[in-house]
Amino acid sequence: MLGASTWNADRAQEIVDEHLSLEAPMLPILHALQEEFGYVAPEAAPLLAQALNLSRAEVHGVISFYHDFRHEPAGRHVLKLCRGEACQSMGSEELAEDLFTKLGLDWNRTTRDGELTVEPVYCLGLCASSPAALIDGEPIARLDATTLGEAVDEARGL
Repeated sequence: MLGASTWNADRAQEIVDEHLSLEAPMLPILHALQEEFGYVAPEAAPLLAQALNLSRAEVHGVISFYHDFRHEPAGRHVLKLCRGEACQSMGSEELAEDLFTKLGLDWNRTTRDGELTVEPVYCLGLCASSPAALIDGEPIARLDATTLGEAVDEARGL
């Protein structure tokens, strides 16, 4: 993921400290950590637990509850495929299966070249244009195997 950096405990502590004055700071801290490092490292749980006077289990519960928090760095590009009901009814699951076969991976995994991570999202609000996805935050809609394949190849520079 562009802009991400290697996990650094000192920088993570700075991020925590910068957000402690907020009301209910846990989610803003987690988002800031992921923005800085590209993921939320396991070392974040004890750091937040101590800063917020919570148990590690409580912090881990929040991190694991929200699908947007990654546990390892993403690829250079991120494809989020919608798995909402409207997109499923228009074939998004079959598109995902075909893509996974082509790329040799599964949900929340990254291609061997580190170029693309594929993640599920459970509604993009593009139901009238389903199936839909985001590539690096940009929506693409009315997908079929050809348009999805072209978008993935373009993102990967193929």
